[in-house]
Amino acid sequence: MNELQYRVNLVVQVFQSALAVATGLVGLWLVFSQTDDLVGWGAPELLAVMGVHIAMGGVIQMVIEPNMAKLMDDVRRGTLDYVLTKPADSQALVSMREVRIWSFVDVVVGAIVLGVAVVNLERSVGWIDAAGFAAALLLGAIMIYCFWLILTTTAFRLVRVENILELFQGVYQAGRWPVAIYPFWLRTSLTFLVPLAFAITVPAESLTSRLTPGTFVLASSFTAALLIVTRIVWRVGLRYYSGASA
Repeated sequence: MNELQYRVNLVVQVFQSALAVATGLVGLWLVFSQTDDLVGWGAPELLAVMGVHIAMGGVIQMVIEPNMAKLMDDVRRGTLDYVLTKPADSQALVSMREVRIWSFVDVVVGAIVLGVAVVNLERSVGWIDAAGFAAALLLGAIMIYCFWLILTTTAFRLVRVENILELFQGVYQAGRWPVAIYPFWLRTSLTFLVPLAFAITVPAESLTSRLTPGTFVLASSFTAALLIVTRIVWRVGLRYYSGASA
């Protein structure tokens, strides 16, 4: 209801999404005007990576980022008490309070780009590939959520950490390309430190029949471990919170 009061935001979001797609296509055109493939990835396959990148960015901006931003603000102002005193799990509540519905445009645009990529692939996408893609996409979204929450809990100690939002947006742009193009140290960082490889490259690998069982098992194991670590970090972080009523 809040978002419907500002419906012009839909027009702005559509423009931003179209601009992002146009910028990405220009980048792909520049690359393939000089070579036939990029570390073994052809044009339709890189288009699939771009589609996942746009769609995942929509999920982040629609659900994850607004909730984390509100959590930072509540910690700074001491108003997290309203959540902590409710008879429900506090982590679940802070993770589902805000939804920016217009960011769903990015999810739709990403899906369209993915559809175009799939149509232009040399090989057909089977049910196994589709199921692997859906599972990898879900695991990637969970990992990004965990990463965001771990970063946000630093607000319990540092209080003002709003710059994290801008920092992540800058790092997220690295996910526009397959992580294989980066040097080993950066590839490792984008896999286990900032899990963009699991969130973007791995789902694209599934659609392009590049995903191996070992990679999927690693992604699943890392997601489970990250969920446990995130829960522990959240519980420890709450010990350092001083609310308005403290």
